[in-house]
Amino acid sequence: MSEAKLNVRLLEMTQNAISIIYTAYRQCYSPEFAGDIFDEGRGFPDKQEEFIKKVIKLGHESPLEHVKFTFAIEGVSRSLTHQLVRYRIASYSQQSQRYVKEENFDYIIPPSVSKDEVLKREFIRIMKEIQRSYNKIVKRLEEKGIIGERANQDARFILPQATETKIVVTMNCRELLHFFEQRCCTRAQWEIRNLANKMLDICREHLPVVFSSAGAKCERLGYCPEGKFSCGRYPLREEVIKENRCRKKVK
Repeated sequence: MSEAKLNVRLLEMTQNAISIIYTAYRQCYSPEFAGDIFDEGRGFPDKQEEFIKKVIKLGHESPLEHVKFTFAIEGVSRSLTHQLVRYRIASYSQQSQRYVKEENFDYIIPPSVSKDEVLKREFIRIMKEIQRSYNKIVKRLEEKGIIGERANQDARFILPQATETKIVVTMNCRELLHFFEQRCCTRAQWEIRNLANKMLDICREHLPVVFSSAGAKCERLGYCPEGKFSCGRYPLREEVIKENRCRKKVK
């Protein structure tokens, strides 16, 4: 058992993503058949991207749901995945603690603990104690004839939220934008923020027309909606409203 490190890999994304998004947008405004729009537009990627950018700025996002990304993620805690699965417009396949025996589990150490040698030693000591207890429970259950997943499913009750897990995540572009708005924010918990930033880097690389301006909600709004909890990167909403009112009076 040891401290686990975050690893994110893109497994797959929708092929012809730009053409599909362009076609879906155009279908909303055109009497033509989407199949014909798709065929006609594929030879003009610059035109498609220009159109997509313009419509996204108008706030029309539903056609983005036709394109998805699938990620393989490891080196995250059960605490993180409890937050992640709250995004319901997505698909998840997570490593089971019932079918996968945690006889030598890895774990995630929070930075605030890792930076303090006293806290870090205590944290690792507790992880090792839990591991020993888990193994004892599994062994005892097996001696009583309760084996395999039947033993694992009861022994897992003592495992900590720090336990490392692996998960496959699929989200469409619209949900990813929503996810990034909330979890790239500095107010988001550090672990899921790190994950969101890595996923965003991948999305920007593979589909910049949609994700080049994606990120925390302040990036889109131009102000911070978090009130007194603001990190200070952007002015508060109240400050922007006040400034706009002053400008109107001057005019």
